[in-house]
Amino acid sequence: MIPSPASPAQNLPGQHRWRKFFRILAGGLFIAAGFDHFRNPGFYQFIIPPQLPFPAALVVISGVAEIIGGIGLLVRPLRRAARWGLIALLIAVFPANIYMAVNPNAVPDAHFPQWALWLRLPLQGVLIAWVWWVTGSDNLPENGRILRS
Repeated sequence: MIPSPASPAQNLPGQHRWRKFFRILAGGLFIAAGFDHFRNPGFYQFIIPPQLPFPAALVVISGVAEIIGGIGLLVRPLRRAARWGLIALLIAVFPANIYMAVNPNAVPDAHFPQWALWLRLPLQGVLIAWVWWVTGSDNLPENGRILRS
């Protein structure tokens, strides 16, 4: 029997390895960013728009959410919840990114290039796509066949 050309399903195990690598990377980055909320809370309080109440509490809540979401990316049964939680978080913190871009001097003694603050806005969409992709299907055995659940 002549082997058929490689089908997309046969390429999936390699994609699975990359997805796993980027999932671990994303998990570590979210966990580190979450802990940074506790190491440097003043920075995060400065970038919260003044219209929002209780900036110190919002910093704690967002930091805890990032840590839990990052851990959730690494624990298979929690991945779906982590996907939705992190996407919601990334949307929820978007006003802080806008506030910082519009008010580049919001953080005293921080000198961010104006272009970087504006570039950060579409980066939020990239982060959402990243979370979506790394929490995709892991139902792939080593032989490349997709397991139906």
